[in-house]
Amino acid sequence: MAYKIVEALCTACGACEPECPNNAISVQGFTYVIDPTKCKECEGIHDTPQCAEVCPRPETCIPA
Repeated sequence: MAYKIVEALCTACGACEPECPNNAISVQGFTYVIDPTKCKECEGIHDTPQCAEVCPRPETCIPA
């Protein structure tokens, strides 16, 4: 299951984009989005999804 970014909570700080090992995160308009076809929840690379780890707003990066 891929992660998603809750647009209403995203401040577009950019913290998540460079942390994604699959390049699944990109800016779209005034927020960031996660491409579900690229998101692998960091499995095999990190213990937890890095977008959720680095996001300063709780519950912004969540399972889709």
